[in-house]
Amino acid sequence: MIRVLIVDDDSFIRESLKVLIGMDAGIEVAGTAGEGREALSLLGELPGGADVVLMDIRMPGCDGVEGTRLIKEAYPAVAVLMLTTFDDDEYIIEALRAGASGYLLKNIPPDRIIQGIKTVHEGNMLIHPEIARKLAGFLQPSARQEASEAAQPLAAYGLTRSEQAVVTSIAEGLTNKEIAAKLFLSEGTVKNYITDILSKLGVRDRTQIAILYLKTERGNP
Repeated sequence: MIRVLIVDDDSFIRESLKVLIGMDAGIEVAGTAGEGREALSLLGELPGGADVVLMDIRMPGCDGVEGTRLIKEAYPAVAVLMLTTFDDDEYIIEALRAGASGYLLKNIPPDRIIQGIKTVHEGNMLIHPEIARKLAGFLQPSARQEASEAAQPLAAYGLTRSEQAVVTSIAEGLTNKEIAAKLFLSEGTVKNYITDILSKLGVRDRTQIAILYLKTERGNP
C-alpha cells in the first residue's frame, strides 16, 4: 500500500484528489495539507508517515519548491511529485533541483496521476524529456560557467561506460524499464548500476544524478 500526502492550498482540489486517488486499491491517502511547512509537520505526526507527497507547486506561504526542499532534507526517502496548472519551466526545474522526483499537470486524467504516484514510488523519475533537455539551459550564464569550472567529466568519478549510459538515460527522464530496454539490460541490472552510481557520485537520488549530469556534461554555454 502506497501512502500519499496531498498538499494543495485549494481545499476543493485537495478533497477531489483525495477521492480520485483513494479509488485505487494500492494507494492510501494518509493526509492532506495546505502548504509546504504544514506538510513537513504532518509527516512527523502521521502514524507510518507517507511514501509519496503530491505537492502543488504554487502556494501562498511555503510553496512547493521550498516545501520539497524541507521535506527532502528531513525525509530523504519520501518521493515528492509536483502538481501544477502552469507550464512554468523555471518553477518545475527549481523543484527538481530541490529533490522532486517529477511533475504532472493537474488537468491530466486521474489514472495518469495514479500511475505517476506509482512511478515515483518505485524510485523512477517522471520528467518530460523536453524539461530534461532544458535543465542545463536554465542555468544562468554565470552559473553555467561556475558549474563548468567546478565540474568533472563523469568518467572522473570512476563511472564505467555502462554506468555513464545509465546516467544519460536518467537525465533524459527514462524509467528503469525504459533504460533496460534501451541498453538491452535487465531491470535488476539497471537498479544495481544506479546503486553503484549513487555511491560513486556521492548523491542521494535520481534527481541529483540528472542535475549533476546536466551540469558536468551539458552545462557549457
